[in-house]
Amino acid sequence: MKAKRLLFTILLSGFLFSSCNVFIEDDFEDSISLNELMSSYDLWYVDYNRTTGSGDVPFVSRAFTLSFFNGTMYANNNMVDVGRTGNGLGIPVGTYGTFGVFLETFHDVDGNHDFEVVQLSSNEIRIYDMMQNVSYLLIGYQRNNFDYDQLFYDNIEYFLQEYVAWERTAISESGEPNIFDEEHYLQFTPENITTFYSSKDPFGKPVDDIVWDFVGGYEVFDVRGYDDLKILTLNYDDESGDVEEFELSVLNDGQISLYHVTSGTTYEFTGVGFIQYLKSGKKTAKPVRNSGRKRTKIIRKEKERRLKK
Repeated sequence: MKAKRLLFTILLSGFLFSSCNVFIEDDFEDSISLNELMSSYDLWYVDYNRTTGSGDVPFVSRAFTLSFFNGTMYANNNMVDVGRTGNGLGIPVGTYGTFGVFLETFHDVDGNHDFEVVQLSSNEIRIYDMMQNVSYLLIGYQRNNFDYDQLFYDNIEYFLQEYVAWERTAISESGEPNIFDEEHYLQFTPENITTFYSSKDPFGKPVDDIVWDFVGGYEVFDVRGYDDLKILTLNYDDESGDVEEFELSVLNDGQISLYHVTSGTTYEFTGVGFIQYLKSGKKTAKPVRNSGRKRTKIIRKEKERRLKK
């Protein structure tokens, strides 16, 4: 399907109508203005993996969703509490206006950014910042049909980073004893998107006092045939060179389940020390080894599901 640019009328006097119509064909909705288009969906999901160009607009690349209502721009920069924060819209991050084919934004921290808007389908648009040489693909949803579960699984690496630590709060009675039974805390940081820490400190310890005993790299894999399951491998950098493999499930926005494939043990971890990302790296809680994060394109490998016999 060819992209259709939003058309605007230039009067001879040079005056531009801000209520220009979106010219579309029969397979799209009726012709509407750019302002109406931007507010016609509650949430615009930023499909970051379809970003093109060499530049960056920080407030867009940090957001999972953007919303535009009555001149106010909102963003969900966290997955924790998504659907609840700001009645689902997220936090207000600035203001916006429309002018011909352009979406003009003023972010509270990042300042002015103007985007040329191209409508790709009835609920997809591409916004292009010529000054930064970057385009973002936005997909429109209403709050009642947005797939919040899929948001977590599609962006699981970032969800794991939204707590300073994950404390083990349950362990199954089934399963063979193994070395991972001794691990009480896990931490996932934005360092290369692949760094994790673990600790054997006593349960209930203040999160800022946790001593991280081990460090290593982790990787998340897609599972062939499953949208609601991931495989997580922890690769320890110590002399043991241990590699632990788990099936990772999201229970809610504060709990995850790790099924240890080798032993058949299931662990539940609860997030402690929530890190709320506000505007371009500002946050309400300071993580241990992190001064901010930026989304990058994530291309995962795929694995077959392997259950213990």
